[in-house]
Amino acid sequence: MLRIAAIGSLMLGLASVSTLVDALAADATIPVVADVARTADVPVFLVGLGSAQPLRSVTVTSRIDGQLLKLDFADGQDVHVGDLLAEIDPEPLQAALAQAQATKTRDDVLLANARLDLARAQTLTTKGVGSTQALDTAKAAVAQLEATGKVDQAAIDIQQVQLRFTQMRSPLDGRAGIHTVDAGAIVRASDTGGIVRINQIHPIAVDFSLPSDDLPQIQGVMKAGDAPVIALDNGGQQLAAGRLSVVDNQINNATATIKIRAVFDNADDRLWPGQFVNVRVQVELQRGVTTVPVTAIVRGPDGTYAFIVGKDRHVVKQPVTVGYSNAELAVVGKGIQPGDTVVTDGQYRIQEGDLVDVTGPAQAAD
Repeated sequence: MLRIAAIGSLMLGLASVSTLVDALAADATIPVVADVARTADVPVFLVGLGSAQPLRSVTVTSRIDGQLLKLDFADGQDVHVGDLLAEIDPEPLQAALAQAQATKTRDDVLLANARLDLARAQTLTTKGVGSTQALDTAKAAVAQLEATGKVDQAAIDIQQVQLRFTQMRSPLDGRAGIHTVDAGAIVRASDTGGIVRINQIHPIAVDFSLPSDDLPQIQGVMKAGDAPVIALDNGGQQLAAGRLSVVDNQINNATATIKIRAVFDNADDRLWPGQFVNVRVQVELQRGVTTVPVTAIVRGPDGTYAFIVGKDRHVVKQPVTVGYSNAELAVVGKGIQPGDTVVTDGQYRIQEGDLVDVTGPAQAAD
């Protein structure tokens, strides 16, 4: 009887141990977040940092010396080619023009009289009563006064040009900045600061740089005639969509980069000269490729791998090759098939063969 009781106690103990083992096994399940590999069309982008620049920019400066009478624009105003921007006191130049015109009138009278003297000298010489010397002198006087008349006309032309410079007009369509000189000030042709700067921002340019290794891809999309470009702010929000315009004619040897310009219509003024933006250039569209969240890819000393969750919830450490990745997803060449469940968070807690408890998008897909 004692032996039977001992055996019974042993059996009860073994059952308790089995229950304990099962409980420990249940507790050994490791929670992870997972998602499912999918098939998708993935656009391939080249990403660079750039800054917005006016497509054209001109500092409006005076070409003559004088007093600034009036500014005919408001700071920040959109202006067009030929619009009057500022006026300089024209009276000194008007007086100089009148003086030049009077000088020419006087010299024209002298020229007319010299031509009469030449005609009389020619008549007298023909009749044999005039000297050759007098005839030559009369010819020289006429030639001299004709040259003087040309000098007088040139002086008039110069004054007329100078007088036109008293009205300063916009050389391009653009937006005026903040004026640097007020009405009443004396401006000079030697001033380099100018009166105002005009920037063309419709359209606007964005200059950015990419590694020189990307040059063949950039040239390829430009030759194809379709090179879309997206400008993003620091938060990744799209500011504007444009197109590639030009690639610089040389590589920067110091940085091994190539300068590129894109042009944006900028109708809503989302881009502004001097603004830093992130630039994305679409160079390819990979169709029907296998994709996983980029967080599923782990890079270690043994290479690139991912953890695949089997149907029994045990994980397999699978080497993979990544053809392209961005901030959201990775394109997998080998190692993962569409429909595979891959761990996207919690990889640092698991090893090959561990039992996992899956949460996240993969669980929802099931």
